[in-house]
Amino acid sequence: MDATKETCDALAKTNDKIRVIHFGWNRGYGKAACEGLARCMQDDCDFAVCLHSDGQYPPESIVDFVDKMGCESIDVLQGSRIASGTALSGGMPMYKYIANRILTFFENIVFNLSMTDYHSGMLFYGRKALDIIPFYCLSPSFDFDLEVIACAKSKNLTIREMPIPTRYAGEISYLNPITYGLRVLLVMGNFILRKYENV
Repeated sequence: MDATKETCDALAKTNDKIRVIHFGWNRGYGKAACEGLARCMQDDCDFAVCLHSDGQYPPESIVDFVDKMGCESIDVLQGSRIASGTALSGGMPMYKYIANRILTFFENIVFNLSMTDYHSGMLFYGRKALDIIPFYCLSPSFDFDLEVIACAKSKNLTIREMPIPTRYAGEISYLNPITYGLRVLLVMGNFILRKYENV
């Protein structure tokens, strides 16, 4: 247990733009993302970002990502550790790098895209994506982001990626790579069966 809750609550008291959402129990990454995205839609935001809070991803790059989305009319923009060329030098474990490359190879075939990284924790949404993607129908787990991309592709939204630095610093991951890999395969299978066209 850490002081995240208390820290966020204290920040919210000093800045009325910060609104903290508390769950009584761990409902999963996807459910947390849904709640945050729902608040963005309620506030009529033009852009939203889901950024993993483990320190791997650069919040200082948010403005650059939003500028790119606005200038190029991008609906979904993924941060890519691979495109930056810093994956291994930034500390990504070799087994994760190899698994990422293998999954990405097949995902590009299935989704007919040319991405280098489908699995980073930095995903941006434009207003069109917020309006069209049915977030509450998607997975409550970590495959939520991939289902977002699958939905976006099925609904002809514009999907791109932008390089980000890779920063591993010994953080502990509770993601089971085998279970996650199977979930990724299920998402690809559902996309092939065109299930995301009707959600």
